[in-house]
Amino acid sequence: MHNLEGRRVTVYCAGSAKVQPKYLRAAEVLAADLVDAGASLLFGGGKTGLMGHLATCVLERGGKVQGVMPYLLKEIEMNHPGVDDFTFVHSMAERKALLLQDTAGLVAMPGGTGTLDELIEAVTLKRLGQYLQPIVLLNQDGFYDALIALIDRMVDEEFMNPEHRNLWTVVAHPNEVIPALKSTPLWDAQAVLRASVK
Repeated sequence: MHNLEGRRVTVYCAGSAKVQPKYLRAAEVLAADLVDAGASLLFGGGKTGLMGHLATCVLERGGKVQGVMPYLLKEIEMNHPGVDDFTFVHSMAERKALLLQDTAGLVAMPGGTGTLDELIEAVTLKRLGQYLQPIVLLNQDGFYDALIALIDRMVDEEFMNPEHRNLWTVVAHPNEVIPALKSTPLWDAQAVLRASVK
């Protein structure tokens, strides 16, 4: 079991202002569980959507939040006004790199192409042994079913190895996220040797 006390957990999620209430409720559960576990939130810094709601909920519970955002989004005032601990970067690529740095794991909630981009890059880095921490996919109401099926097809058609199904841990409910982060084994640093299908 991994101890999350004092560790940062990255959460990828939607910044879009239009979010269904069920996803907002899930963010509230995750925020409470993060704070209860003694973990801090590392996120993309947005003030709207799931991003903003999650950060606000963590702050309201006395938790610690760190944001990472490109200057181009700060310039249009997308940064969360309640977050004091901010790192501003010059590119989306820099943001993605910092969101993976020194974390106890990461969580992907529902979102759009930005969330998908971040998630797939993290999974690819894990496949190459460059990111070893747990990746938890919150597959609320089957949101990620099609993506999971696509990865399964990639394995079935031998673009990936069977072990690559385990690059992430899939949970259906937000209250399963923290237990999954704590119990998922660290990935093998030598995974790069098995990254391609032979």
